[in-house]
Parts: sequence; C-alpha cells; structure tokens
Amino acid sequence: MKDIITITSRFSILGVPVKASPLGSGHINDSFRITTVPEQAGSAAPEYVLQRINREVFSNIPGLMDNIIRVTDHMRDQLSRIRHDPGAPSSGAASFASRMQVLQLVPGKDGSFLHRDPDGNFWRMYGYISGSHSYDRVPGPELAGEGGRAFGTFLQLTTGLDQGSLCITIPRFHDITWRLEQFDDALEQDIADRRSLIRDETGFVRERADEMHTIHRLLAGGRLPVRVTHNDTKFNNILFDGQNRAICIVDLDTVMPGTVLYDFGDAIRTGASTTDEDEPDLNRVGLNMRLFEAYAKGFLETAGPSLTTIELENLAFSAKFMTYLIGLRFLTDYLNGDIYYKIRNPGHNLQRARVQFILLKSMESHFAEMKARVSGGLARLLTT
Repeated sequence: MKDIITITSRFSILGVPVKASPLGSGHINDSFRITTVPEQAGSAAPEYVLQRINREVFSNIPGLMDNIIRVTDHMRDQLSRIRHDPGAPSSGAASFASRMQVLQLVPGKDGSFLHRDPDGNFWRMYGYISGSHSYDRVPGPELAGEGGRAFGTFLQLTTGLDQGSLCITIPRFHDITWRLEQFDDALEQDIADRRSLIRDETGFVRERADEMHTIHRLLAGGRLPVRVTHNDTKFNNILFDGQNRAICIVDLDTVMPGTVLYDFGDAIRTGASTTDEDEPDLNRVGLNMRLFEAYAKGFLETAGPSLTTIELENLAFSAKFMTYLIGLRFLTDYLNGDIYYKIRNPGHNLQRARVQFILLKSMESHFAEMKARVSGGLARLLTT
C-alpha cells in the first residue's frame, strides 16, 4: 500500500491518495483503484486507476503509450464532431456514439505519462470513470447488444487514424503461422515435461491448422483491409454506466493495425460462451446463440455500413479462429511451464485450452446458423 501511494504521488492528481484497491481480472497488467480525499475543505477528490504495465509482455512501452495517446486524441476529436456538427445525419449509431467516453490519461508531475520506479517497472494513470462497472460474463442478450454496439463504435471512432502511425505493441499477436511454430517448438523442447499429457489436444490442433490459416491468406492476398483495431475485445473491456449502457472501451494496450475479424471473433469467444474461460466442467461449455445473435446485431448496427463484403462473409468464421488461436496459446503456455498467463494452479492453462477447444466444437456445430444470423442482421440493417 505504501509503495502504491508513493507511486501515485508521482502523478498530477487532485486530492490526497488514501486507499489502493486491486481492480479488474486481467491476465497481464496489475491495476489499482486509487481513492483520494480532499486536500482542503471543498476541493475535489476524484478517483483514479493506476496500472503497472507488464514489461515482459510489452517490449516497447513508450511506443505503446504513444499509440494510446494518438488513439484517444483521435477518438475525442471524432466524438466532438459528432456532438457539435449540426449538419451531421441523425442515426441510432450516432446517438450511441455521442454518449461514449474516452479514457483520459493523467500526466506525471514531470509532464510524462509514464513513471518508472526504482525496480524498472512502468506505471501509468487514468481518470476513473465514476459510476462505471464491467462484467466478466455477459448477463444477457440486451447487454450483449450493447457490447456489440460499443466495439462497433470503437471501430468507427478510430476510422481516419493512420494505422501506419501506430507501433506494433505485440509483434505477430494474432499471426497463426507464428503461433503454430511456437507450439511446435514448445512440443519439441517439452521443458515442463507435459507433452505426454496433451496428446488429444495436439491432435485437435493439427486437424484444424489448415482451415485456421484462412484469415492469414486473405490478408496476404490483400483482400482484407487493415484497420486500427482493439485486438483484445473481451467483454470486461467495456465499461457500463448505472443504467447498463455501454460508455467506454478500456485496455488499449493492444490497439494497433489489424483486421476487424480479430475484434469480432474475440468478442464472441469471450462474450457468447456459456461459461468462464477456465470452467472445470467441460460439459457446461458451449456457444450461446442468443448472445451471439444479439452481439452481432449490435455490432452491425454501428460498424456494418463500413465493412467490406469479405469482412462480412468471414465474421462468423472469425469466432472460430480466435477461439482456436487463444486455446493454442493457452496450450503452448502450459507446455512452456506457464510463463505468460497468470495461473492459480499448475493445470490452469491446460484447463483453459480445453475450454476453448470444446467451445470451438460447439461453434462448428452451430456454424451455419452463425452465418445465417450475421446475414440476417445485415439484411435488417439495409432495410432500415
């Protein structure tokens, strides 16, 4: 607590910090909610979010922060235009965007947005959005639709930002060829002596490897546009207000050039599953089609008009791809001795991988219906 308060004092905050509480359930960074009290009677005492950025995962933290500054500045400009342009066409998507908020970085007392402590750790601070909350699981179709509209709006608000101006915060993040190479290397080295425990999972990975190169081939052939994308669209990266309206997208560390398919696919992987990522009872794991349809409908309402035919045709497949990819990464980390993801027990990553692969099987059984729901959502959009 003393160390956290000391680091907090390095930033230009209002109020006196008195409490730091762990915040969120992310796999990578450590986050704390900072409570302050007024410095003097009648003065402000807002709350803040202090984060330690994982330097094992992110090798170019100054570049990462530059991305966040560029993206949040651009989004604020876009929102200002929507709110203050009297000639802008009125639509549900514009109305939704107009109530969105953008994360606000807090500068350090030295003018930098980064503080480096004596141990070499990098810290940053955001303003805490009062009254906001998030969900690790989607409560129901209505909020799934809100989530779809929120991430679709994020895509719209980052349109026009030169994706070439952004650094790659995690090289080859969703590169399936590289991820399979990493898996093969982990199998060969077997440093944790676990290869014999995953024979079924290895066969599962091999059987689907060629199909999972579909997005890679489309990108390599220039058929998929490269956009500014979030790349980590878990449902708990959406903040909601007291009326359960989506109001802000958070966790911008992986914002970089990518394809919309990564964003849609990962949102479905995490948001339309019937269970948590580490559900112990695999019989409970599956795809919730009601949540899938609601999210897809919301996403298409805000992002649909700007998507290409190839993107629309592959939205349903992207859910299978991202589920396979994340399952593969969990499995690789298990083989490597759990060096990337935070774990609670030695078999945690293997359990996570198995959940992803069961979820993928469920998607495969529902795939025709998933494609039909996307087409139906687009048809409704075009007739309104």
